[in-house]
Amino acid sequence: MTDVILGADGLSRPRWAATDGLLQSYYDTEWGMPIRDEQGLFERLSLEAFQSGLSWATILKKRPAFRLAFRDFDPEVVATFDDDDRARLMADAGIVRNRLKIDATIDNARATLALRDEGGLGAFIWSFSPSETPRPSTFSDVPTTSPESVALSKALKKKGFRFVGPTTMFALMEAVGIVDTHLLDSHRRGSSGVWAEASPVVSPPESTNVE
Repeated sequence: MTDVILGADGLSRPRWAATDGLLQSYYDTEWGMPIRDEQGLFERLSLEAFQSGLSWATILKKRPAFRLAFRDFDPEVVATFDDDDRARLMADAGIVRNRLKIDATIDNARATLALRDEGGLGAFIWSFSPSETPRPSTFSDVPTTSPESVALSKALKKKGFRFVGPTTMFALMEAVGIVDTHLLDSHRRGSSGVWAEASPVVSPPESTNVE
């Protein structure tokens, strides 16, 4: 079974993004594109933590409810959440009702605000960018951790963050463009611009008709 599938639109995608419409749209437009702003990174950090032990498809389907429940992941707002908010979140069937993860998200919002004195969450996370990115041809070539994700995990924990293990941080680094783990044959390889030198970007065909 091939790890890359050619779609009806003539574009090659990994299997996980080739059939489900929601995942395909996420893969084509979001995954791996650079995110550097505080609120955007706090949202991704939070969602990656909630995803632990679950499928990303589950989190993606619940993302609108997550954004509503956590006030668009504005760290200044989430940092003020109290016991009433915790009760509200635990009663919200639209999100993942895990008390430890909810508490961690609130604590992480407060830790995010504290990082502003050191340049902010964006500068902190991106400072762990590697000198090179993986060049996977198959899924088996894609790592699940890296020296940089291990270091980022340790550094964030020292700053008071929780649910930021090395595997979760590597997934975050993939999602926000710090590393490019698009398969070499994928139409998205190199599309972030961060690692454009790693492989030429394959432009979408002018027509969606397959020859």
